[in-house]
Amino acid sequence: MLQSNLFQIEEQVEWQDLKNGIKRQVYGYDDKIMLVKAKFEAEAIGVLHEHHHSQVTYVDSGVFEMRIGDEKRILKKGDGFYAPPHEIHGCVCLEPGILIDVFSPHREDFL
Repeated sequence: MLQSNLFQIEEQVEWQDLKNGIKRQVYGYDDKIMLVKAKFEAEAIGVLHEHHHSQVTYVDSGVFEMRIGDEKRILKKGDGFYAPPHEIHGCVCLEPGILIDVFSPHREDFL
């Protein structure tokens, strides 16, 4: 079974630079679930995409214009969203911030 370390210490979790103002840290995961922190600079774009994973996201900080399917919303600290499998989604960061993503099953492409 695929599994992360039991504990993740922020200072020890490597940032992956995705370029264009976005970085991510992969936290705990196994075959069924994964937690990821994504840091966005202002004007960074999470390009529209889809995947077979269910995704729930919490806005830890910043302001984001989020699109899921044909619907757009402005999300800020304390807000969140659910992106069903294969639903087109993406965002534009309006004020620098951090998103906390949970995927099920894990994102094999992030490892």
